[in-house]
Amino acid sequence: MAFKLGPINFNAVAQGVGGLVFGNEDQSTADEDRHVERLLDRISNGVLADDRRAAMAELQSIVAESRSAQLAFGAMGFPVLLSVLKEERDDVEMARGALETLVSSLTPLGYTHGLRNEVQPALMNSDLLSRESESISLLLSLLSEDDFYIRYYTLQTLTALLTNSPNRLQEAILATPRGITRLMDMLMDREVLRNEALLLLTYLTREAEEIQKIVVFEGAFEKIFSIIKEEGGSEGGVVVQDCLELLNNLIRNSVPNQILLRETVGFESLISILKLRKGNAYNFTQQKTVNLLSALGTIELLLVGSPENDPGKDANRRSNQTVLAQKKILDSLLMLGVEGRWTPVMVRCSALRCVGDLVARHPQNIDFLTSKMLGEEHHVKPALNAILSILLQTPSLQERIAAEYVIKCFCERNPEGQMMLASTMTPQPLSSSRATLADDIHLPFGSLLLHGLVLRDNEYDLETCCRAASVLSHILKDNLQCKERVLRIELEDPAPSLVSSEPLMHRIVKYLALAASTKTKEQDPQTHAQTSYIQPAILRLMITWLGDCPNAVDTFLSSPAHLPYLIELILNSNSSPHTKGLAAILLGECVVFNKSMEDGRDAFMVVDAISQKIGLTAYFMKVEELQRTNVFVSSISGPSTRRPLLRSTTEATEVGDMQGQDEGEKHEHVFLVSLFDGAFVEFIKSLEVRIREGVVEIFSHPKKKVAAVPSDLEQQQGEGDRDYITRLKDFIEKQCLEMQDLLGRNAGLAEDLAQTRGEGAITDISAYGGRERVHSEPLHRELHEAQQRIETLKSEKAKVEADSSKSLQMAKKLELDLKSLSDAYNSLEQANFRLESEVKVLRVGGGIGDLEAAKAEVRAEVERETEAELNDLLVCLGQEQSKVERLGSRLMELGEDVDSLLEGIGDESGLAEEGESED
Repeated sequence: MAFKLGPINFNAVAQGVGGLVFGNEDQSTADEDRHVERLLDRISNGVLADDRRAAMAELQSIVAESRSAQLAFGAMGFPVLLSVLKEERDDVEMARGALETLVSSLTPLGYTHGLRNEVQPALMNSDLLSRESESISLLLSLLSEDDFYIRYYTLQTLTALLTNSPNRLQEAILATPRGITRLMDMLMDREVLRNEALLLLTYLTREAEEIQKIVVFEGAFEKIFSIIKEEGGSEGGVVVQDCLELLNNLIRNSVPNQILLRETVGFESLISILKLRKGNAYNFTQQKTVNLLSALGTIELLLVGSPENDPGKDANRRSNQTVLAQKKILDSLLMLGVEGRWTPVMVRCSALRCVGDLVARHPQNIDFLTSKMLGEEHHVKPALNAILSILLQTPSLQERIAAEYVIKCFCERNPEGQMMLASTMTPQPLSSSRATLADDIHLPFGSLLLHGLVLRDNEYDLETCCRAASVLSHILKDNLQCKERVLRIELEDPAPSLVSSEPLMHRIVKYLALAASTKTKEQDPQTHAQTSYIQPAILRLMITWLGDCPNAVDTFLSSPAHLPYLIELILNSNSSPHTKGLAAILLGECVVFNKSMEDGRDAFMVVDAISQKIGLTAYFMKVEELQRTNVFVSSISGPSTRRPLLRSTTEATEVGDMQGQDEGEKHEHVFLVSLFDGAFVEFIKSLEVRIREGVVEIFSHPKKKVAAVPSDLEQQQGEGDRDYITRLKDFIEKQCLEMQDLLGRNAGLAEDLAQTRGEGAITDISAYGGRERVHSEPLHRELHEAQQRIETLKSEKAKVEADSSKSLQMAKKLELDLKSLSDAYNSLEQANFRLESEVKVLRVGGGIGDLEAAKAEVRAEVERETEAELNDLLVCLGQEQSKVERLGSRLMELGEDVDSLLEGIGDESGLAEEGESED
């Protein structure tokens, strides 16, 4: 086999780069290079077998200990060792030594404190070896050898190559006949070889779809579950984690592979991993935790399905949900996520997310969860109540979000389930005055939710109220009947007053104001970060409640204090952009969904308040600031997928991290990410459009307080002239007051529009000024962005022109240097011609031998002097020429005439070409 090293002299590269990388150790590096070269020569050309084996052992030792030896070996040694593996495979000791040396040359020895961009010999050697596909084919053929160590070192060599050069190795393995088959056969070999082959296949199948198909075709599913069973399931070691990682690689985003797994092997073996053994149920090591998380990750991949553009995604997902539920996976998930409070937090969160995915948009599984009861004997309670209790009481924010995800999936596209939960929302007292939510297990879901939503005993438990508000928003989402039902709930007033009860909505608005006052008094930054998301959570509930529900809007506006407080919240400089933006959306809903005709509650009053107290520009700016926040933008781009659990990410993880501690967690950001899910963000975006249209409609068709009916303007029968004149006078006065009100409103709009434009005079401002104002804002933003882009392009153009001028000057200089060199070379040629003439004369007179020697000496000296300088100038000229071409292309993109810039250079280059032709 011919091992192609290319035109580069790697021996010289090793010596030169070695001196650069390893500092001032030039002499020692050169000695090691010569030593490696001598050992390779003994291996290649040695006569005695023992001497060649000794040289191989010594070479392996020095390559395993010295980075400079690794670098020298990579430049010279691969052809020698690959020749040994090809032609002397029967000599087991030599083949072992060659493979072990290859492994040592591809294994990093640890990074020294040197240059940041220093050459790493292991990476260079991996790149060099993986370039030749025949070398990969040779290594794969060694897997059929009988010797254990030959197969073991071959697998280690392939793993090292895959770690450093994955793409090339994948292509070479696919191009090798039966390459994947040989690796799959290793899974049935001895334990050590099996583990190495499993690790190699795990790396190969992470992104290579073709390799995934071949591995599945070779019976990977049966072999994976056979190994997991042999290792002891979740109680096993890291091999179980590798098997599950390989399984996840095969089914991730692949509907055909998921169908094959479901219809051949089935899900029983996978579900059995989640079942805890009685003797070890309370014992959770770090590896057992990782194994359970990997198995739960597999369940999640089956329940989530494949990418959105896959036409069979929904059907495959529903089939997986149905089969998994039939195999009673819900019992195992609830045991891990709800009943087993001794399990690590990460496992509980992952199990709860799987429960949510299992019931999402699946009516039959929703019924399973509804009827599921947890606990024993007298402590039995519905599973949904247990999940709600976890949500309201857990100290872990991640577990709270996971529990809320279950209720969200339960309510999504399930109006019957939403109404069932809402119908149980009746105020009921706890069993005792000092009882907590955990003590009373007999309360229905809705009553338990109300107890969490309402503050008790003046403890101001706003955190629990915030959690309950998030749950209530899912119950009310897109369900008008639930909104009307909850709207009728009235609570007893805890403070003595004339009114014995108040609507639930009014109490929630009070808690919103209480959260603002608590936040301003809070001095601890960490506690402030943990409570600053309470207002956005309550505002999301109010936005969901008022959406498409005029009665809810009327109830909200029935309290005179609500509208001024909402305006104050928008104008409060201490509020976050999320709070201001959501408050502005809530205020806009009071315009869009307002059907009231009463003075003081109608949409005209709300729009007037926005115009006078906030200003339309400032109002819509709050909404735009909300949409520019990172959380909002990330929700638009799509939900973030959870990273797969890999061995590389868990090896360095401490056991304490596996317990899911929330210390140092960014509470506000984590919760806001879950708050602004995709559906809520789309709802806000559609609401903004409707709010703008509603404001324009109100200003375009103002409310007429005095209706002018022609019959009313005529004198009535029996009406005296004095009474008729008095009635007309009163009518005209009312009309004048209304006209003054409209003029004041239009004056405010004109002032607002003038502040927005900042240029030109405003004329002819009529009732249609609101429409112009609303539609002019996007145009001004686009104009500002276009101006910024123009300024950026101008600066780039100036920079490119400066670089082009500098490069042209350098090119001219190099061409002049080349011309002078050509002239010098011509003069040398003339001197040579003169010397040849003298030789001819001397041939006639004798002494031809001395002259021939002198001629050769002169010619060699001339060539040595000129060759190096000529080569250097040609390389520099080539580099500058490439720069000139790239700059010319860039100037053409910017609209410059490249030919005019290069005018005058062609003559000089022509002279240079003549000089080169004479050379």
